[in-house]
Amino acid sequence: MQIRILSLACAALLPLLAHAQVTVTDPWVRATTSQQKATGAFMKLSPATPMTLVSASSPVAGVVEVHEMVTQDGVMKMRAMPGLPLAPGKVTELKPGGYHIMLMDLKKPVSVGEKVAITLVLENEGKQRQEQVVQAEVRPLNAVAAPAAPNAHQHHH
Repeated sequence: MQIRILSLACAALLPLLAHAQVTVTDPWVRATTSQQKATGAFMKLSPATPMTLVSASSPVAGVVEVHEMVTQDGVMKMRAMPGLPLAPGKVTELKPGGYHIMLMDLKKPVSVGEKVAITLVLENEGKQRQEQVVQAEVRPLNAVAAPAAPNAHQHHH
């Protein structure tokens, strides 16, 4: 009986999930040193309908902002964005050197292997907001993308 009730409850929630949300793939956060008070979060976002990433939050950081890297007068600068438009059917990649989420005023260092909860605040064309929680894996300080395959050989000369 409990399984049937649970099945019905899940079926009732499916339209909400389908209506909402952005598909999030490969979420990760760069590890920090003990003195570091900020780090970046990265992921790939793909919405089913036009959405805008308007803000984010995380229990590990006092301040969380959506940022972009831009080149002005030959100098790379980072700046906060009021929102990042996400087009349906396209993947928007948040990556080092591009769009990303800044986790600032860190409450403690983040270490490799931990998971960091990040709440994305998304807005649809009707200005309705929804939250989506992402669990981001913490990767090494020098990480730039997905980790190498477990048996990949690295040569140091």
